[in-house]
Parts: sequence; C-alpha cells; structure tokens
Amino acid sequence: MTTLIHPTAVIHPDAELHPTVQVGAYAVIGNRVKVGPGTVVGAHVVLDGWTEIGARNQIFPGAAIGLPPQDLKYDGAITQVKIGDDNLIREYVTINRATYTGEATVIGNGNLLMAYVHVGHNCVIEDRVVIANSTALAGHVHIEARATISGVLGIHQFVRVGRLAMVGGMSRINRDVPPYMLVEGNPARVRSLNLVGLRRSGLMDADQGRTYQALKKAFRTLYRSGLPLNQAIEQIDLLPDCEPLQHLRQFLQLSQLPSRRGLIPGSSRSRGAD
Repeated sequence: MTTLIHPTAVIHPDAELHPTVQVGAYAVIGNRVKVGPGTVVGAHVVLDGWTEIGARNQIFPGAAIGLPPQDLKYDGAITQVKIGDDNLIREYVTINRATYTGEATVIGNGNLLMAYVHVGHNCVIEDRVVIANSTALAGHVHIEARATISGVLGIHQFVRVGRLAMVGGMSRINRDVPPYMLVEGNPARVRSLNLVGLRRSGLMDADQGRTYQALKKAFRTLYRSGLPLNQAIEQIDLLPDCEPLQHLRQFLQLSQLPSRRGLIPGSSRSRGAD
C-alpha cells in the first residue's frame, strides 16, 4: 500500500482509501474523504469535505474536489460531493459541495470533465457526459446522460441540459436545453437535431429508424411549424410512441414549471434535421 502513495502526500489518518488507490506528490486528502478501488489521485490534488469517490476514477493534477460551495448562503452545513466510477477529471477541475444540510453535488459514471471545468454546488451530472475545457456550471445545474458540452461557456444556475444534447462552444446557456438537440450561440438557439450524438448512440441505426423519424418530426413540429409550444407538444403526442420521444415530451412539459427557467428557443435559421 505504501508504494502507491507518494511520501509528500498529506492524507488525514481518518480518510478512507482503498488499498489500491494511488496518490501523487503533494496531494492533500481530508479526514472525511472516501476513495474507492483503483482510483488515481494526481499530484497537487485537494480532496476535502464529505466527499465520496468511487472506483477507477482518474483525477489529474491540481483538481480541487469537495471544498465549500461558492454560495454566500452556506453556513458550514454538512454537505457532500458524490462521484461514481470510471470518471476522468482533468487538470484544475473544481467540484464544490452542496449548500444545505443533507444535500449533495453528484457526478455519475463514465464522465469526462476536461481541464478547468467548474461544477458548482448542487449540480448533478449523470452518466457518459463530456464537458470541454473552461466550462462553468453554476449552482443546481443538471446535465442528463450522454450530453456533450463544448468549451469556454457558462451555464446559468437551475438550468437543465437534456439527454444526448450538444452545446456549441462559447455559447450562453441561460435556459433549458432540450434532449437530442444541438444548441449554440449568444443568445443560444436550437439549431438542429444532434445528428452526431444520435448516430453514435445507435438511434440512427436501421433497427432504430422509427425512433429517429419520430424525433425528426418532433424537431420540425417544435422549431419549424410556428406553433406555440403547448400546441406543438399536442402534435408530438400524436407521433408514434417510443421511449426517447416520451423523454423529450416530459422534458418539454417540466421545463414550463415555475421552478424552471423555460426552454431555449429555436432559430429561423435552424439547419435541417435530415
């Protein structure tokens, strides 16, 4: 075990590290931290607070995880960061704890957070999400599974980014990004279906042709028909049913709740979904 921990690392005796965890030079690990098997903690990494990290994660040099939230309402409450398995957390990523007692900032499994990504308090990142360099997530942002967030952009607090969505670089994201859509710009607009993401996910394979056609018709109904959102959703209800379409419909409806920020609108210059 001692051969896996660099002699300059500072690890509190109460920290719980699996014997297979590797810790690099000058890393600092606090007393309430738990780290699972096969995880690699790079040089100069700081792990603090009530932080739980799963198996086979790679945390690159300079990352800071589990420090208090950047929220003036925080009063020292016991809050958490929970990170799953098989994540790549690159250089100088910051992941803050939640604000109020019993709450958590949550990272799922198989995600890639590139250098200088900031994950604010109470954020949720599901599984297989890619977030590129120098992207900042404000508090309470929720990123659904397999979304791709390009670099050098900000996401407003309480915004939700849908499953398999793609957000273009240097965009300003201040409202919800619908699932399966490509969004970019300042102000951000829905431009098309995320064709690359759909293809990589298998939703454009021959046996999924019915699903893809339903999503394409839903896109045209939402962003090409000129119908108000409620009427567009009614038209989508008439399309052949499939799980991705159900998820899209539910996302659109929930985005209209008073607690949400509404949807990013479409663009008259949207590219076709063909």
